[in-house]
Amino acid sequence: MAKKGNPGDNRKRVSRSVFIIVGLCGFFYILGAWQRSGFGKGDSIALEITKQTDCSILSNLNYETHHDISALKVKKFKPCKDQYIDYTPCHDQMRAMTFPRENMVYRERHCPSEEEKLHCLIPAPRGYVTPYPWPLSRDYVPYANVPYKGLTVEKAVQNWIQYEGNVFRFPGGGTQFPQGADAYIDELASVIPLDNGMVRTALDTGCGVASWGAYLFKKKIITMSIAPRDSHEAQVQFALERRVPAIIGVLGTIKLPFPAGSFDMAHCSRCLIPWASNGGMYMMEVDRVLRPGGYWILSGPPINWRNNYQAWQRPKEELEEEQRKIEDITKLLCWEKKHEKGEIAIWRKRLNNDECPEQDTQATRCDFTNANDVWYKKMENCVTPSHGASDSGKPYPKRLNEVPFGISSGSIPGISVEVYEDDNRSWKKHVSAYKRINKIIDSGRYRNIMDMNAGLGSFAASLESPKLWIMNVMPTIAEKDTLGVIFERGLIGIYHDWCEAFSTYPRTYDLIHANGVFSLYKDKCSAEDILLEMDRILRPEGAVIIRDQVGVLMQVNRVAKGMRWDTKMEDHEDGPLVSEKVLFGVKKYWVAGDNDPSS
Repeated sequence: MAKKGNPGDNRKRVSRSVFIIVGLCGFFYILGAWQRSGFGKGDSIALEITKQTDCSILSNLNYETHHDISALKVKKFKPCKDQYIDYTPCHDQMRAMTFPRENMVYRERHCPSEEEKLHCLIPAPRGYVTPYPWPLSRDYVPYANVPYKGLTVEKAVQNWIQYEGNVFRFPGGGTQFPQGADAYIDELASVIPLDNGMVRTALDTGCGVASWGAYLFKKKIITMSIAPRDSHEAQVQFALERRVPAIIGVLGTIKLPFPAGSFDMAHCSRCLIPWASNGGMYMMEVDRVLRPGGYWILSGPPINWRNNYQAWQRPKEELEEEQRKIEDITKLLCWEKKHEKGEIAIWRKRLNNDECPEQDTQATRCDFTNANDVWYKKMENCVTPSHGASDSGKPYPKRLNEVPFGISSGSIPGISVEVYEDDNRSWKKHVSAYKRINKIIDSGRYRNIMDMNAGLGSFAASLESPKLWIMNVMPTIAEKDTLGVIFERGLIGIYHDWCEAFSTYPRTYDLIHANGVFSLYKDKCSAEDILLEMDRILRPEGAVIIRDQVGVLMQVNRVAKGMRWDTKMEDHEDGPLVSEKVLFGVKKYWVAGDNDPSS
């Protein structure tokens, strides 16, 4: 039986504690005065300690108590109704149908007004489980996570997806590669150098379930797969559940959310995009995001129309005219045709505009200063001038950490070679500290990772591993646009405004990193809205790492507690005197029907 302590002993311990605190205060005051007198070093350190030591109370290392937040009531967020399990705010089906169908306008981003926003937590479907680890996840997805069988019927003969028991199996087939993605990619590799690291970033338009991108990982090529949220049920959701990079997107009237010269290769496998329409505007947009020397692959209609027009059930005259127009546009863009065999055609973009005198006489040139100004900006019927280095210059992974041309050329004001190298060193130190707290960061448990404010991409570079991939997000309000540098490093990313929802399904990221995001958006939109969006796209038992000023993090932490996250505040790795702190969080597991997720 435990003995009760002696009250006199307790009083002695309290007295000793007070004596120690008073003594420390006096010591630091004298030390601060001595340092400020000019006799010693570390003036700022002593001054900060003196400022932060409150001699009227006993020291308390609990952040909430220290910042007097504990008395504030935590707002508890309720689960949304079960009908919102797969809610995509800016690609909502009901809202989409109110917009014109011409040029796919209705499939573009159309976000809810402030009054329409849901201020509740998106539930996971009943039976939801953690996805299989990579590479098993490439081939198998639990049925409970994406409980839709439509594609297994609609695409049954095309080897996309099969339903087997309680899982979906992805055989690696596609409409244009019934023999499997590996055989299709091997055919492309006979023309395009896919094995030497020079082709690293790829864009797949109309990606289906993203098997092309999934199998390109074998060649250390990372693919941004895009498809609209349309009648092909949950294709982008399947892609992300397979743990492959993908976003909801479409070539309609708005520019793609990527900078000029981003991708080493672009691909369309029967993607149903009318390439010859609108004066070649869609091909001009692909040209904008394709680096000099990059490749464009088109497989399916109208390629090889002579042998396929009957199978495609289209008039041969119509297909012939479509291919003629495509060929004319490629000449205008100065793409060199490298290959046409069967239903596959491959073009290569010239290294520079000087090799294409035809452009000077026939093509309208875009204003290059607007080449990266893409957020909600209309596509143009013009050719984007090539710029910067003639190509990516270095193979991957060498290009990951070497100084990108965009920095060595001085094209980004304020970002010098020294700043870039210092940024790399800082993020290696930050990531090492993260791994000491969250010991499974690089274990393979987290594969789909997002960096909400990616800067120069150094967080992603520090984590680079075949076990994971990172979506590097460049906020549209960032002081400096460095997304082009991120692509130069062989990483992928996207422009986005965090006052709006991201173009993805719920539960598509395993780990979300947010560096300075809440300070950046402090006067732009609600921190609550940003956190609810993070919760929407984060998997159950997924993790967050939020790096920001301590006062901002205290407010963030209070909201996070109302979202049923388990959180832990940590000091900056340089010590408690640094005002920047790090908040680690884990989203609790709960599913539709759990009325109180905190239980």
